[in-house]
Amino acid sequence: MSGFDEHPTNPAVQAFLLGTTDFASALALQRRLVYEVSGDGTSAVILCEHPAGITIGREGSRAHLRLTPEKLAARRWPIRWVARGGGVTLHVPGQVACYPILALERLGLSPAMYVAKLCGIVAELANGFGLAADVDADYPAVRVKGRRIATFGVAVRNGVTSFGFVLNVAPDLEHFQNIECDGDATPMTSLQRECPTRIRPTAVRQRLLELLADRFGFGRLSVFHSHPTFLPRVPRYATVARPR
Repeated sequence: MSGFDEHPTNPAVQAFLLGTTDFASALALQRRLVYEVSGDGTSAVILCEHPAGITIGREGSRAHLRLTPEKLAARRWPIRWVARGGGVTLHVPGQVACYPILALERLGLSPAMYVAKLCGIVAELANGFGLAADVDADYPAVRVKGRRIATFGVAVRNGVTSFGFVLNVAPDLEHFQNIECDGDATPMTSLQRECPTRIRPTAVRQRLLELLADRFGFGRLSVFHSHPTFLPRVPRYATVARPR
């Protein structure tokens, strides 16, 4: 029987499992949560999936989109320049976007240590599905058989993180041809492509929450299944058990 530690002295994290959410709404929620975390000491994480589109961080460039303007226009993918680290991220169905909103000083972490932890979490998750994942020591990247399975891009404002990583669970990998995600000319892969058995997105999300709670030392986790704007005045949430 698994159970999250309910001791009140343990730090808590609020997890928002939002399903398919347009990027603008997810960005607005991150900004709201950054403000809240800065003020009251809570922590939060958003797990969601975005409709097709492209975001480009500080290390990205239009040169990483090796598609003609006509082909880009035909795909109708919105392109957004965002204030985060990392390069190009292609958002398509079949991914899990993970956006932790954490106060680094309270966790005793520098930005570099935080990014390294995120990479380690992704690698450990992949290992749990029987894949040999390697963390790049020189650049935020996790690879399986030489191909990335996630893109990383973090922002830190007043010591509070936003953005995070986008993990390929089972997207259509044809979309990644001619797109250099995070500046890598090798097309990305996915958990499902490399795994001999079927991977359920729900299992990936659950495992991600477990790893995030464990690696960042959270003893209590409250899971919300709706954007706070649409929650009733008295929020309904479930306290999820953390394996011991």
